[in-house]
Amino acid sequence: MGKIALLFAMIFLPAVVFASVPDSVTPLAPVSKELKKQLLGTPVYLQIFKEERTLELYGKIGNEFRLLNSYRICNFSGGLGPKRVQGDFKSPEGFYNVGLSQLKPDSRFYRAINVGFPNEYDRQQGYQGKYLMIHGNCVSIGCYAMTDAYMDEIYHYVEAALRNGQPRVEVSIYPFRMTESNMQRHRYSTYINFWKQLQPGYTQFVQTKQPPAVSVSDGKYVLSRPLAGNSGAPDSALALTQAK
Repeated sequence: MGKIALLFAMIFLPAVVFASVPDSVTPLAPVSKELKKQLLGTPVYLQIFKEERTLELYGKIGNEFRLLNSYRICNFSGGLGPKRVQGDFKSPEGFYNVGLSQLKPDSRFYRAINVGFPNEYDRQQGYQGKYLMIHGNCVSIGCYAMTDAYMDEIYHYVEAALRNGQPRVEVSIYPFRMTESNMQRHRYSTYINFWKQLQPGYTQFVQTKQPPAVSVSDGKYVLSRPLAGNSGAPDSALALTQAK
């Protein structure tokens, strides 16, 4: 009986730990230019915020991911909300990841990074689309377009991280900074239930400085808390192991 109680407690612990969302977050200052140069090849993480038109590049220092630089998104299309249909010109939202095969150094939009739409969540919803990118050339029909200079730096750090052994670079795409005040401001949106699935990922990163550990279950994003030491294994996996 004790093992069963422990199992349930540990499975549902992440929902308790990350339930509190800060109402406001002090903007982070990027690391110095000198340190940023030294971090080329370190694991990286990307966050995108549509409403703020911001892409943030983070690099791993010790056990935390620190802001390397913040970039103004030159253009995206379709407004807030997830991409659902091929040809709707919307830019995606959700949790994605990038491998080396998704880098396009010779894109007709300068350089490009395919974010991996549709992911497992998108497929379970029946969403369709392809070639959703972060790219240069400042032109968007569903992608996140940057200036060529910004794209050069983003691409350079993502490629270096992958070639230096990072298996996948995680990309979290949010409609806005998912504070409680912003969620309240958008509470009547048709997308609010979807956004409630994204909010814990945003909160986890604010609190832990670790990219959120996200999976998909029954057509919904599910967040697990990484173990100490950044092993990547969720608490629920540990609980199931202990219960055997």
